[in-house]
Amino acid sequence: MHRNGLAAWAALLTGTLVGTLIGCSPGGAGQAVPVAATASAPSSGEASASAPDEEVSVDRDDALAKALKPLLPDGDARVSVAVAALDGATDGAVYDGTSAFDTASIVKVDILAALLLRAQDAGRALTPQERVYATAMIENSDNASATALWEAIGGADGLDAANQTLGLTGTRAGAGGEWGLTQTTAEDQLTLLRAVFGTESAEGAEDAEGAESPDSGLSEASRAYVAGLMERIASDQRWGVSAAADSASVCALKNGWLPRSATGLWDINSVGRVSVGGKRYLVSVLSDGNTTKEAGVALVEGAAKAAVAVLTG
Repeated sequence: MHRNGLAAWAALLTGTLVGTLIGCSPGGAGQAVPVAATASAPSSGEASASAPDEEVSVDRDDALAKALKPLLPDGDARVSVAVAALDGATDGAVYDGTSAFDTASIVKVDILAALLLRAQDAGRALTPQERVYATAMIENSDNASATALWEAIGGADGLDAANQTLGLTGTRAGAGGEWGLTQTTAEDQLTLLRAVFGTESAEGAEDAEGAESPDSGLSEASRAYVAGLMERIASDQRWGVSAAADSASVCALKNGWLPRSATGLWDINSVGRVSVGGKRYLVSVLSDGNTTKEAGVALVEGAAKAAVAVLTG
């Protein structure tokens, strides 16, 4: 059943796609949201000097759950969300972050990270052919290239080994060569995004030159390579978490979409980095049970906007 479903997916997605991501998708982004709310003036009798000491921290997980409630459709569709500020200055938010979902094509970022770790361990650069495969796999979501690199990393065992280094604890590689049926969680995808994009200081400076992303093992050069490909996603795939970004900003993303042959329902996923109000955020949204691809895309984009708004509002 899984093999037939993946074969149908591969047939659906195979083909040459062209385009370069210049900026984030304008679909639904563009809302002006302040980075920090302005405190209201104290009412009569309040001691303004005590306000900072008495601030109550926001339960952002609860806020995200409330923001997502109106978006959740009836039926079998599920959604899982994780979001964090890249500078770490604001607590992140998670909704059902540990439930397992099929990766579909978002696993291609994980495959590339695994390939780069193997190359680093061998003290070598990627070969010209590996770079051709990597570009097609990330920018155009080419399945044949993903299969070639899946084999190059040692298949499921290679991906699972790399994920131990990357810090992914809830991700299990797809069996029998079916990389699109790898199981993952929204929290693990956020961990993978941190491995790729590192951290920023409150002033926006990235990790020191030559440093590895904390606990990920990826070198600065490897991280920059993955991020650069994710910034150049083909134009017809410029949807998903990019909907949460300022329309003029450059974002980095990878989407996955998979119709399941047994049910006719769709897995729709999107992960990446977006910019809002001059700050950058990491967002992962996973979903399944969608009646159509379009319904799944709408759900993922609405969830991404809600997640970022929880941190920026």
